[in-house]
Amino acid sequence: MGRVPELSPRLAAAASLVPEGARLADIGTDHAYLPVNLLLTGWVKSAVAADLREGPLSRARSTAREYGCEEKMVFRLCDGLSGVGPEEADTVVIAGMGGETIAEILSAAVWVKGKNLTLVLQPMSRQPYLRRWLWQNGFAIREEKLACEGKILYTIISASAGASRPMTPAQEWAGVQSPGMEAPLRGRYLEHLCRKAARALEGMSRSRGTKDIGRLQEMEAVCQGLNEMREEWQSWQR
Repeated sequence: MGRVPELSPRLAAAASLVPEGARLADIGTDHAYLPVNLLLTGWVKSAVAADLREGPLSRARSTAREYGCEEKMVFRLCDGLSGVGPEEADTVVIAGMGGETIAEILSAAVWVKGKNLTLVLQPMSRQPYLRRWLWQNGFAIREEKLACEGKILYTIISASAGASRPMTPAQEWAGVQSPGMEAPLRGRYLEHLCRKAARALEGMSRSRGTKDIGRLQEMEAVCQGLNEMREEWQSWQR
């Protein structure tokens, strides 16, 4: 095997959730480091690199050309999954976008619900929105991973169509917790979310203009649930 592009911790975590032998579609591919890496290591059978703009897609072609696999990939200039057919992919990666944008992309591609498809999603923002959208729209979250780059923690979600239990408000913020989430990053993640939720609750409580009592009660439930998760996680470390 020749040279292979090195993946950042964020992309390496996303790559680890791609099933072996997958037919991959990387949406918002930018430099295409992820599909090029997985193709050259033989982990995936095929790869479609898609982006909304010509500039990023040109960078993707350049990366593929540099590593000698341009002829093995398909490049698509398209909005989300609009240019990718259901017969071309059984695994879709959408990384580096906001959670709401990811949900919009999935909503527009009706076929993602109708087949055995693995979704690997890395939201840069609005994680609670994305988790809520997934369980309310017939997707089950199978696994979550955390990756750290500098001081920033990134969440990577693996999901597929299937029955899913409703999430609590705290689970929408932090994911469903299990003993398998004992890595040190989980503790940092919960501490960060607890502080963020507490600040949001304090701001809402002080605002005399707050008329949405339901939203205030939901944020109280988020804070309580996150604190309980943190205590549970800490008990696993003893």
